Amino acid sequence: MVKRESTEINNRVAGALIGLSIGDALGAITEGMNPESIRKKYGAIEGFSDPSQMSTDDTEFTIFYAGLLHEYGSNITSQNVADHWLQDVYDPSDTYKGAGFSESLTIHNLKSGLRPPASGQHVHSWSDGLAMCATPFGCVCPGQPEKAAEIAKIFGQVSHAGEGIYGGMAVAAAIASAMTGATPEQIFESAMTVIPEDSWTYYTIGKSIEIGNATQNGQEAILPLYEEIACTYYHWSDLAPEAVGIAFGLLAAGKANYRNTVLAAVNLGRDADTIAAITGALCGCLAGYDGLPPEWRDNITQAPGRCVRSVKGVNILDVAKDLTTIAAGEKNG
Repeated sequence: MVKRESTEINNRVAGALIGLSIGDALGAITEGMNPESIRKKYGAIEGFSDPSQMSTDDTEFTIFYAGLLHEYGSNITSQNVADHWLQDVYDPSDTYKGAGFSESLTIHNLKSGLRPPASGQHVHSWSDGLAMCATPFGCVCPGQPEKAAEIAKIFGQVSHAGEGIYGGMAVAAAIASAMTGATPEQIFESAMTVIPEDSWTYYTIGKSIEIGNATQNGQEAILPLYEEIACTYYHWSDLAPEAVGIAFGLLAAGKANYRNTVLAAVNLGRDADTIAAITGALCGCLAGYDGLPPEWRDNITQAPGRCVRSVKGVNILDVAKDLTTIAAGEKNG
């Protein structure tokens, strides 16, 4: 019985991690674009256009954080995380590349001697840099969204503040709920319960779900979500309230169907790799590794390690096994 339960947990964890990495890789080519420019350049994206498409910092930080959970377990502190940023993310050559402004500013703050939560208090603290890699926190807390959100907060204080942390908490809680095979409605409730009702993130999630529920599929939801939720007046697209809200809206519209939901994220644009990574993680967790499209699943096996050196060449399925051990212990503990 225990072995069967562990197998089921591993299927969901692997589905979440590989599902995230697929979405990340697919969405990387449309990052920063809008639906119209994507259609003009690519037509309708229906899969990998190039077998060499790789995942980005979304996957690398996900694997990096999963490794820290494996090393420290539930006793991890923000100070532990900060130490590993300086050890594994910061490059003494100052040639740090491949991630966003929130990561670069965090490194600057840590190098200057600031520690969390001060290290996460900068002008880009509301980015989706935590939300993009919050999946492992939910994976190790099946059925415990509040605990998953608290772990997200511990990690998030190193690099984010305010809305940036709320976005990560919402994603972590949603994954914790999805780990039990919850319905989309239950997943949405879990995510919104752990963040302040007066937050921007709470509003965008609620509004996006409303928009998604009013459509028939992910593709149909692209324009309404873009027009209502995307902050096109701002010069960067990686706002956590926007990316997380749109991801949940697409999940509602796509009825958690992996292919439909992830492709909608890719064809919407904005911070497409992160939006597709979040939807990919949630839908992948529900579908399980066995339920992912094989032609996509087999294209993603390792983290490239372009911005987090320590994860280069790490096998994602091995990471899933490590998280499964923690998750099984939490569920049976």
